[in-house]
Amino acid sequence: MRILLTGATGFIGRAVAQALGARGHTVLRVLRRPPAGAQDTVQADFAAVPRQDWWVSRLAGVDAVVNAVGILREQGRQSFRALHTEAPAELFRACAAAGVGTVVQVSALGADDSAHTGYHLSKKAADDVLRGLPLRGAIVQPSLVYGPGGSSTALFDKLAVAPVLPFPAAGRMAVQPVHLDDVVAGIVRLVEAPPPRVETFAFAGSRPLQLREYLGELRQAMGERRRQWIVPMPAAWFRLGASIAGHVPGSMLDRDTAAMLLAGNATQQNALPQLLGRALLPPGDFIAPALRETARREAVLDLWLPVLRVALALMWIWTAIVSLGLYPVQDSYALLARVGLHGAIASIALYGAALLDLLLGVLTLAAPARWRRPVWLLQLALVAGYTVLVTFFLPEYWLHPYGPVTKNLPILATIALLWALEPPARRMS
Repeated sequence: MRILLTGATGFIGRAVAQALGARGHTVLRVLRRPPAGAQDTVQADFAAVPRQDWWVSRLAGVDAVVNAVGILREQGRQSFRALHTEAPAELFRACAAAGVGTVVQVSALGADDSAHTGYHLSKKAADDVLRGLPLRGAIVQPSLVYGPGGSSTALFDKLAVAPVLPFPAAGRMAVQPVHLDDVVAGIVRLVEAPPPRVETFAFAGSRPLQLREYLGELRQAMGERRRQWIVPMPAAWFRLGASIAGHVPGSMLDRDTAAMLLAGNATQQNALPQLLGRALLPPGDFIAPALRETARREAVLDLWLPVLRVALALMWIWTAIVSLGLYPVQDSYALLARVGLHGAIASIALYGAALLDLLLGVLTLAAPARWRRPVWLLQLALVAGYTVLVTFFLPEYWLHPYGPVTKNLPILATIALLWALEPPARRMS
C-alpha cells in the first residue's frame, strides 16, 4: 500500500512510519521542511492550512491516509484551530474527492460531547468532519501514551521520581495509560483492515488505575521504591500554578493541560485488546529492565535541572542585592582596598560587579537557548576569577569555618554541569 502520513516526525507519527515501512508499505511522509533529496515526501505546513484542491493532485495513487498531526499547547502560528481542525478537515475532504480508500485519524480520548478544552474541542471538530464523509477508516482516540521520545512520557517520569509531589486529590484521578507500541500496532491494523465506514476506537491501556498508582508503577520500573509521598493540594492552587506555567516557554503545563489532568483519562470502551487479539503491555513493563537506569537518570535530570537553575539565579541576584547596600558599603570598600582598589575605581568595581551579578541572575532564568552556553562560561570565568583573587589577596577566607570560598567549588561544578548538558548551537548548513 501507498500511505500518506502527516505528523511523520511527531511522537506517534514517527513510530507509525517505522511500523508501516517494516511491513512493506510505501510511506509518503508530509513534512514542513523535507531534507534536500529526501524521497517519498510531500512539503506541507498544516499551520498554513493547505486547501482541498491543493491536496487532491498529491493524493493520486495513495491508498490510505493517516493523520497524526497534534500539539498539546498552542505556540506562535501553531494553533489548535489550524492544526487540529481546519487542515485535517481539508485533507479529509480531499481524500473523499480523490477516491482514497482509507483514512485513519489520530484523535484523543476525551474528544467527545463532554469535551471542554481547546485541545479536545479542536480534535472533535475534525473527527466530526471525517464521520460525515463517505470513507472507510477509523478515528483512534488514545489515552495517555507512554513511549520513548514522548513529551508526556517525560512529564510522568519526572513526576514519578519526585520525592514529594503536591497534587490535587492526592493524585487519585483515574488514568488508563497505554504503551506506544500497542497504539501503533492498532493503527497499523486499522490501516490494513479498515471498517467499511468510519468508526471510533478508544485506545487505552490494560486497566484503569489512579494517577498515584501509575506513578508508583513507573517509580518501581525505574528502580525506585514504589511508595511516593503525594501531598493533597487545592485544585484552585494547581490551576493557578498551571496558568503561570503556561507563560513559560517549553512548559507542558497550562490551564488546559491542568484541566485534562484533573479530569482523568480512562474509558470503559477500550477497543484495543479486541482489535489486537492479545493482552496489552501493563504500566509496570513500560520501561524495559535494560533501560531502567537510563530512564531514571533522564527523569532525575529533567526534575532537578530547573531547580538548579533557579537556585543559581537566586544566588546571583541575592549577591547583587547584598552588594548594592545590604552589606555595609564601607566594609566592602575595605575588602577592595586589600585587593588594591581605591576611590572611583573601587566604586566602579563594587557597583559594576553587583550589576553584573544581577544580569547573570536574570540571564540564568531567561536567556534564549542560543545564549545559554556563553552565559554558563561567563559564570564559570567570574566565579573562578573571584576565587583566584580571594586566594591571593584574602587567603584567610579559605580557613573560614563557614567556607565562603570553598563553597565556590560545588558552584563551579554545578555551572559546569549546566554547560555540559546544554545542547550545542546548531550550525547552519
